[in-house]
Formats: sequence, C-alpha cells, structure tokens
Amino acid sequence: MCDGRTPTPEELPPCYEGTDWSGCTLQQFMDCPYNLANNRQVRMLADLSLVGCYNMSFIPEKKRAQVLLESAKKNLRDMAFFGLTEFQRKTQYLFERTFRLKFIRPFMQYNSTRAAGVDLDNGTVQRIEELNDLDMQLYDYARDLFQQRYMYKRQLERREQRLKNQLALFPFRRAPSSDFRDDAPESEASRLPTEDYMNHIIDRW
Repeated sequence: MCDGRTPTPEELPPCYEGTDWSGCTLQQFMDCPYNLANNRQVRMLADLSLVGCYNMSFIPEKKRAQVLLESAKKNLRDMAFFGLTEFQRKTQYLFERTFRLKFIRPFMQYNSTRAAGVDLDNGTVQRIEELNDLDMQLYDYARDLFQQRYMYKRQLERREQRLKNQLALFPFRRAPSSDFRDDAPESEASRLPTEDYMNHIIDRW
C-alpha cells in the first residue's frame, strides 16, 4: 500500500508465473527488475509517496534512489530505538536503557546464519550487492548511528555512577535529579547533551 492504494499491474508486473517464487532460480530472481526484495530495507523505511509510490516515471531513477535513501535515514534517526542482529548484547543494553525495562535473560549472539551456508561465486555475490546498494548504504549508516547511540548511553551510565558514588561519600549533599536521570524534566542543561548528540549525527550525514 502507498498513498492508500496498491500498485497497478503496469507499475509492478509479476516476476514469476503462479502464486509465488517456487521453481525460480537465483538468476531468475536477480534478473527481475520489479523484484521487491531488492533494497527492501530502504523501501520499508522510506516514505514512498515522496517518489510517486511505485510509479517509476515520477522522477528519474537516480534521483528516486537518493530520495528514498535519505528518507529511510531520516526515519531511522527519528526512531527512539532500533537494534542490529550482529550486536545482540548492545541491542539489549540500548533497549533496556531507552525504555527502562529489563529482560529476564541476556540476548544470545549467533554469528552463523543460514545464508552463510550457501556457496555462491564472487560474480553472484557482486551482483547481489549491486542490486542492494541502497540497503548496504543504509546499513553502514545504521551501524554508525547505532554505535553512537550506544556510546552515548554508556557515557550517561558512567556519569550516573559517578554521581551515585559522590552521594555515597557525601550523604548530606543532595544532587539535582536531572544530573543523573536521562528522563528528567527538560531543562536547558539536560537538553543540551541529547541535542548536541543528534546534531552531530545529522551534520555528519
């Protein structure tokens, strides 16, 4: 669905005969120019209405790709939380710190996937990468953004711990709650770290 309607058969012709991809080879899968598997992450995160949904004649292809990628990056930045499969423990940490919830057991990191067991020649791998160039650019961006968010939360945690240690040494000294709570009411001082952090990400990209 895009702008309240599904694409027409002319906008999105089928890539196969029948009801699904059954019986198609990998080569046939890659050769279909209308394959929605290509750059799926960008397509799912971006605002398709900016490029006329599935109307490929709305704007030039190169411009369309750039608009979709930038839209996907913006929407990712605006999300309070997202995780990465290759960083399970950091993903858990960010979730718990963002929403102040605790999982009953730690996430498990599995570095071997089903895709790793598929033997492909270099030419096929290169073709897959070309077909999903936007997704690869988005993932590089997401990984950098993820690491920056993680480091920011760790800095906040270390700051909280230092303040708690100070309170333990000087129990009669009362520290403002906004000094160590990242969900405290927004004052000018408490807003600045988050704003500087987000501005740094936006300026960089």
